[in-house]
Amino acid sequence: MSIFHVRALYTEQLDTFVMVKERGCLPGELQRAVASAVEAYPNVEVQDQAAFREKQAGFIDQLLGLVTALLLFAVLIALFGIVNTLGLSIFERTHEIGLLRAVGMTRTQVRSMIRWESVIIAVFGALLGIAIGIFFGYALQQALKTEGLTELEIPGVQLFVYLILAAWRVCSPRCSRASSREV
Repeated sequence: MSIFHVRALYTEQLDTFVMVKERGCLPGELQRAVASAVEAYPNVEVQDQAAFREKQAGFIDQLLGLVTALLLFAVLIALFGIVNTLGLSIFERTHEIGLLRAVGMTRTQVRSMIRWESVIIAVFGALLGIAIGIFFGYALQQALKTEGLTELEIPGVQLFVYLILAAWRVCSPRCSRASSREV
């Protein structure tokens, strides 16, 4: 399709990006020439390839930061849910915990049992969340493969840190206070 056909079919020029390349011209000279040609249009921004990449990377970094913040909020909400569920579990099992104490289990052993139970719940929940997230990430990458999204990068170190934080946060002082109730 020639430029004449494009102009005939698309009467409005709504270009978001226009790439300019001239043979035999230095990039700095070309950038200055294009900048002087579009001086009358204050909404037009002239950038070289490095500046364009940096600006696009900045947008992606902002989006990644937003997704990470949302992930941390989701983890925080999940941890409150785990602590709440664990507290209710302890409250409802006072008879069973009392029986364990009656047959010889010490308070330290009861606290340890409850802490390990909460860590196991948190780790299994985090592992399930990671597995579902990786599955949906893979499915989205496969769906957008034709749009140029050809790689799926899984941040293994970051996911491992989140897993450790989930287990550590459950063993926080609040969990210790919940498990040290008189039974």
